Order: sequence, then C-alpha cells, then structure tokens
Amino acid sequence: MWHLILSLFLLSALQPGPVGSRSTCVRCHQEFDGNLGEPVQRMAQDIHAAKGLSCHHCHGGDPTLGIETGSMADAKSRARGFIGRPANRSIAALCASCHSKPEYMRTYNPQARVDQHSEYLTSVHGKKNQAGDTQAATCTSCHGAHGVLSSKNPTSPVYATNVAQTCAACHADPERMKPYGIPTNQLELYKKSVHGIALIEKRDISAPTCNDCHGNHGAVPPGVDSVANVCSQCHVSQWDQFNLSPHREAFAANGFPACATCHEHHEIAPTSDDMIGVEDPAVCITCHAEGDAGYVAAKGMKDGIVRLKTHLDAAHDLLVRAERAGMEVSRPIYSLSEGRDRLVRARVEIHRLDEAVLAKLLEEGHAIAAQADQDGQKAMDELAFRRKGLAISSGILVVMIGLLIAKIRQRKTEAAE
Repeated sequence: MWHLILSLFLLSALQPGPVGSRSTCVRCHQEFDGNLGEPVQRMAQDIHAAKGLSCHHCHGGDPTLGIETGSMADAKSRARGFIGRPANRSIAALCASCHSKPEYMRTYNPQARVDQHSEYLTSVHGKKNQAGDTQAATCTSCHGAHGVLSSKNPTSPVYATNVAQTCAACHADPERMKPYGIPTNQLELYKKSVHGIALIEKRDISAPTCNDCHGNHGAVPPGVDSVANVCSQCHVSQWDQFNLSPHREAFAANGFPACATCHEHHEIAPTSDDMIGVEDPAVCITCHAEGDAGYVAAKGMKDGIVRLKTHLDAAHDLLVRAERAGMEVSRPIYSLSEGRDRLVRARVEIHRLDEAVLAKLLEEGHAIAAQADQDGQKAMDELAFRRKGLAISSGILVVMIGLLIAKIRQRKTEAAE
C-alpha cells in the first residue's frame, strides 16, 4: 500500500501544472514573465504534458529538489543530468531518445512512427544540421518547443492547412535563404495555385501542401527527373497516359520535367481547355511552331474538345428548358452525364497524344449528345403539341361560351317581349 502511495506522490511531482505543483521547474518558472515564464504557460496545451511528461524529460535535472529539500543548484546540477537548453545540433537526437523507441512510443500509440529521426538524417535539413548549420531546420523549427500540439490539431503549425506557412517561416525569409541560393517566393506562388486555393481557401485538407511533395521528416526536393513520380501519386491516369505518349521520350531527351513543363510546380494553375491548342495561352505553342506535326495535332485536339463541349452544353440547355416547362426528361438528363464522362476522359487522353483514341471518345460523346438533343427536341415538340391542342380547346371553349351567352340573351329578349 505504501509503495502505491509513494509511486503516486512521485508521479505527481513530475507533472507540470499550476501553482502548488511539486515540480521545482513549474513552481518557479510560473512566477516569471516573458521568456522564463512562457514555457510553463505554453505547456498547458502541450501534447507531452497531456501524456504526463514534464520539463526534466527534455532538460534533465531533478524537479523534486528545491521545494522542501535540496537547492536550486542541486535541482539543476549536471550530476543530476541537467542539460539546460539543448544545443541546436542535439535537438533531433534528444527528441529521438523517445520518438525512436518502439517499446516506449507504443505505450501511447501502437501505430506511432519511430523512423522520423532516421529519415531526418537523410534530409537536406538533417544533413546540414549535423554538419553544424544552425540555420537548418530541426524538430522544434516546425513543431515548436513548448506547447507542441498534435498534428491533428487545427491550430498546430504542422496541421495540413498551416504547413505552407510554417515552411515559409524560413523559406520566405530572403536573408535566411540567401546562403543557399533558394528562391523565397514559393508560398506566394503556392497560394495562387489550384492546390493552395483548395487547401488554404476552401479548407480541403486532401489537397497537397509542401510535405506531400517534398516529404516531411525526410525532406528532399524532387529533382527534375523525378518530379513526375511525385505528381503521379495522385494523378495516376494522367501519368499512365503520358508514359504512352511521344512526349515521354522527347521530354527525357531534352531534360524537361514531365508534369512541370506544362503545369509548373508551385504555381499550378487550374487546368482548362485553353491550355491546349495553338492560341495563347496554350502551352503547346511554347514548343511547337506553325506547320509542324505537333502544332497540327494540338489544333485538332483542341477543336475536337471544343466541339464536343459545345454539343453537350447545347443538349443540356435544351433539356433544362424542357424540364422547366414541366416535361419529364430526367432520364435523358442522366444519360447526358455519360457524355460529360467522355469529355473528361478525352481531356485526360490528351496526355497520351493518340489522335485515334481521342477521336473514338469524342465520337462516343457526340453520339450521347445527339441522343440527348433528340430527346430534348422530342419533349419540346410534345410541349408545342400540347400547347397547340390547349389553344384549340381553349378557342372552342370560348366560342361555346360566347354562343351560350348569346343564346341566354336571346331568351331574355324573347321573354321581355
């Protein structure tokens, strides 16, 4: 029984907490303002504190001394393992002293990753940090030191919608990036991209951010020859079609990155039919001149896509007019979605540059649009017939009413005489 009471006493001494805590660290530092008191305040929301960890687990020392026994000097004695503020180069190893131990981490989360430190050491950040570059990012650069939040917490600097801003804390700083010769406009470009708009403005956390393409702990910029392998993790169909196209060999021979050559990398614009063809802002004309095979193919593909889109839109408008007039056209409207599917697939097939395959899809789309157009016209003809019949019936009814009124008046006149 006494063993249990003693264990509970020692456990409570290690917990960070408000005034009255048994931890010397907390009890003293909570009385300070500024840099000395802020760590205690921030630890109130810290995920480590929530799991029962306290100051000494990272900074060392003995948090039980200096309250009733011992002294502050004893509590912060090197003999008791006090390390104070960890050196920048040792932070990753310090974090790894817990985060790389499967048997320890799985007492909190059986699915916890324990390879972050080994990945970090392979990254650009890790290599430079271990070489003594104190400007290179380490664990606390992204996660913070005190007040570390779960990556699932929307206010965490490593939550999906906050990652780009966290990376930009260093990568948008011209002075910090100057020694490395790295551009500092990535965040500015990303915010304007289709990915940035989806994630930051629309709060779609499935949209990619910095670490989805560059990695997080093993952060390594994808090279020119591998950037398409990153894009293909999400854009599988486009990548498969590109690999069947003549562009694959041409791009490889000229050292062009597969996806980024047409779509950029940070400032990825929303795709549209304007990207293809031979009129500005089409990307095809950046390589193909008037008269060459690529120029002719680009023009043909663009014309085919536009014609199908126009046909589908016209059929849709006709069906909508019929529906608003009260006609039953739900089945042809649903069938028209198959035509839209052909249009989407045709846009993907452009990556393959196979005019025969594209022509087949366009032909199928036109056939569906034609049937929808026919169904819509049939509904409008029926509507016109109904309206014509209603007009004739209404006319006959008006005549009959007029004759009836005339007859009534005649009878009244005869009765009056």
